[in-house]
Amino acid sequence: MNKKYSIAIHGGAGTLVKGLMTPEKEEQYKAALNEALEKGYAVLENNGSAMEAIETAVIHLEDSPLFNAGKGSVFTNDGTHEMDAAIMDGKTLDAGAVSLITGIKNPISLARDIMEKTEHVFLAGEGAMRFAKSLGYTLETPEYFYDEHRYQQWQNIKDSDKFQLDHSMKREGKFGTVGAVACDKNGNIAAATSTGGMTNKRWGRVGDSPMIGSGTYANNKTCAVSCTGSGEYFIRGVVAYDVSCLMEYKGMTVEEAATEVINKRVLEIGGDGGLIAVDTEGNIAMPFNTEGMYRAFKTSEEKKEISIYKD
Repeated sequence: MNKKYSIAIHGGAGTLVKGLMTPEKEEQYKAALNEALEKGYAVLENNGSAMEAIETAVIHLEDSPLFNAGKGSVFTNDGTHEMDAAIMDGKTLDAGAVSLITGIKNPISLARDIMEKTEHVFLAGEGAMRFAKSLGYTLETPEYFYDEHRYQQWQNIKDSDKFQLDHSMKREGKFGTVGAVACDKNGNIAAATSTGGMTNKRWGRVGDSPMIGSGTYANNKTCAVSCTGSGEYFIRGVVAYDVSCLMEYKGMTVEEAATEVINKRVLEIGGDGGLIAVDTEGNIAMPFNTEGMYRAFKTSEEKKEISIYKD
């Protein structure tokens, strides 16, 4: 059975204005996206599951200091790093999510362990940390997550009540989330999202990334979705599930549904950002309503793209 298989990844959306980034920095981002994409795609090519492919790709993005997830996580108001992640299997609707954890190198793997090794979907904070320790996770020191650029971002606003969604000239900034969606050779799909949240965030704020249905969703009946954007709005709009609903109840294609949600419905409630989605035929959609979104995809039909800006 020669089914089309494919994978898409993102490294956040937002105010990515052409010309503001040095050509070197742009090349670094593209190289990091390319490596994560190829590693995830190789899993699919070797008959691996969509689940394995997206975890592999996201781990790679978490290990890069360029993205606000894992190693590159931003600083909270307390000067710490709080990370969130979620993963979902479209075949079984099994899901795992984790929030407000520190010191975990790859939050996406912990989310998958929650899905596979507990009866639960969502663990947070201290309890999630205890679970991680019970599985023998090594805790990284704060130095592992220290990035000079992130530190300076935080220094600029730490004594104020402001928070920002990663580096930018404007309030919106860059929504530094990473994510992946894939369709494997068996036509199963899966979605994963991981983030370090907002710079200077307070009071244990949680965004849409780890929330099943808001930032992450997968269902073999429709599509797998990973979002990046103004989390508060994506939560209110139940964005990831909304894409699935438009496909299920209105018969839209993944491209139509994703575009409708990002270019109309999210904007109507005041949010911005983007998402990546894939259906069980391996079709991919990557709409965003910001200046840019770090994104890449590759299909078994030898189509491949790595982009940052609109064009």
